[in-house]
Amino acid sequence: MASSSRPKKPVHNVHNGVGQLRIIGGEWGSRKLSFPDVVGLRPTPDRVRETLFNWLAPYIAGAKVLDPFAGSGALFLEALSRGAAQAQALDASNVAVSSLKEHLGTLRCTNGQVQTADALRYLETQPASEYDVVFLDPPFNQNLLPTVCALLEERQWLAADSWIYTESETAPSTLGLPGSWRLHREQKSGRVYYALWHRLVESAA
Repeated sequence: MASSSRPKKPVHNVHNGVGQLRIIGGEWGSRKLSFPDVVGLRPTPDRVRETLFNWLAPYIAGAKVLDPFAGSGALFLEALSRGAAQAQALDASNVAVSSLKEHLGTLRCTNGQVQTADALRYLETQPASEYDVVFLDPPFNQNLLPTVCALLEERQWLAADSWIYTESETAPSTLGLPGSWRLHREQKSGRVYYALWHRLVESAA
């Protein structure tokens, strides 16, 4: 998950080495869940998450979702709460993954899967499956975002009409993301940029 060099997001009620996140809407709206106080792990702030899912409201129900840098699982769980048909979460931290698996059990959720994995290696080596919505919140200051986005395109992990959410320390216009992606919405909070991209691939004539 995120390194300690990443700009800090607002801390969410950390007590005794454990933090809390709140699912905002959908089936589990207002449920509070704990997450381990791993260095650099911070959920996307409530206000930003609410804005993002307002943007995604017409598209999230029934969607197939991928979260390669799941961390606390805030985006992954929010998507499932709001009707995603299937969601796959990855994280390099065994502690974070164990916590997320416990949450899925508590919520009796059977359409979410979580596994410990390095995102780049997973996208490079695993058989691809097309996703409708992808959340990308990689560690900052490691130039991971362009590499991950290129892998999503090259390895065919994206549906033709998919939506990709990014968090970055630099402006979206500087990221150099794939040419078929169009910036749909963006927001800045502190030093972090939040953006939603729409992938549009024209059918061959």
